[in-house]
Amino acid sequence: MRILIANRGEIARRVIRTARRLGHETVAVYGDPDRHAAHVEEADVAFRLGPAALAESYLSQDRLLAAIAETGADAVHPGYGFLSENASFARAVVEAGARWIGPHPGAVEKMGSKIEARRIAHTAGVPIIPGFDESQDPAELGAAAQRIGYPVLVKAAAGGGGKGIRIVHSPDEFAGALAEAASEAERSFGDAAMIVERYIQRPRHVEVQIVGDRHGHVVHLGTRECSVQRRYQKVLEEAPAPNLPGATRDGLHSAAVALADAMGYDSAGTVEVIVDDESGEFFFLEMNTRLQVEHPVTEEVTGFDIVELMIRSAQDEPLPIVQDD
Repeated sequence: MRILIANRGEIARRVIRTARRLGHETVAVYGDPDRHAAHVEEADVAFRLGPAALAESYLSQDRLLAAIAETGADAVHPGYGFLSENASFARAVVEAGARWIGPHPGAVEKMGSKIEARRIAHTAGVPIIPGFDESQDPAELGAAAQRIGYPVLVKAAAGGGGKGIRIVHSPDEFAGALAEAASEAERSFGDAAMIVERYIQRPRHVEVQIVGDRHGHVVHLGTRECSVQRRYQKVLEEAPAPNLPGATRDGLHSAAVALADAMGYDSAGTVEVIVDDESGEFFFLEMNTRLQVEHPVTEEVTGFDIVELMIRSAQDEPLPIVQDD
């Protein structure tokens, strides 16, 4: 199989290493400033996407689809960032006759909206933070905040990276915080839709690595702790998450697998949750339908190559592991 990596830098090199070990050829793509980058030198084939502007290179679906056609690539691994969680690109790759090394486009699309993701999680029996997303009317959002009880979190329904989030401690602050968060969300994601949620005052941010195949099997690879953050961006990752009560840990594992099962999830992904450190309760936060930057932390403690599992799943192979492994 010839795998085109729709990315650059460290993650492209990471995919190349595993692909080469498995006997697959690789195609690197590059914008002009990256012509002599390490990932370009290490791949079997290199394809110029365009100039430095990301919109004309790594974010250009047309140029990437042309690269697939012109290099004879059989599959595409999107890495992380760029178009890795873009459902339309995933569909376009499949329609072009190549394999998408990631979850099926429907899963990418559903988890791309935090509002839709909350609904799917709730239906799957996964606890969600008490909140409100049925209306975007500021008065109704404000009334919901009163019902939930302050402090509350207002956050963007789309996107991530800590953008479009405000903590609100009193009704007097709500209107201003909502307007600021919505404006930031519109600038960052082109979507000003907001969610109002209960604010967990002693939170732990924990994530569960899962992987599935196209035969209906899903396993979890344990937890990662990522509570040490700056501006909602993770600074440290530790696997497994330390000092979780047994019931909380088991609940996290079961919830992550249940959510993945509900969507027929068939690749690597990460279910993120907030754990209330006072009560041990946990609540679904979001799901990353891609390989995460942090995946090597889990690989170090499990011994499994997550990129390999993604490639094998994309080739319609069953998972080579079961949960007891």
